Amino acid sequence: MKKIFAGLFLAGSFALASAQTISFDKTVYEYGNVAVGADGHRVFVIKNTGDKPLIITRTQASCGCTTPEVTKDPIMPGKTAELKVGYDTKIAGPFTKIIEVYSNDSENSRSVITIKGNVTDSPAVAIAPQATAKAETTMMKMEKAAPAAKAKRAVAK
Repeated sequence: MKKIFAGLFLAGSFALASAQTISFDKTVYEYGNVAVGADGHRVFVIKNTGDKPLIITRTQASCGCTTPEVTKDPIMPGKTAELKVGYDTKIAGPFTKIIEVYSNDSENSRSVITIKGNVTDSPAVAIAPQATAKAETTMMKMEKAAPAAKAKRAVAK
């Protein structure tokens, strides 16, 4: 009788040990400073580190300015999938948003990832090509004139 219970316990232990497990390449994505209207899309990589198919049942962002997208197909053991997150960069100012990822992982059925950054309302200053060309021409003229000026000073001494 003891052998039967030991066998059932051992079989039950293996059944519980084999499961799907979710992991992420990172749990926080730092955007840094981005300009208003810049591309707000970033990608998290989800990996199934278990030995059964992992299914993402749903994703939910903390507000409407953040849009998560992930495949509905099962993620096979050892394989990865992309979780694409978009943030509306038309909203200036610092931001911290969370995305909840729900799956069939028995240990972590709800995982949380975060995006952070700062949308600046001043776009990068662009230098006009004409101004750059004019500055280069002026620099070249000054470089050519420098040896002649040195020679004149040497003769004057």
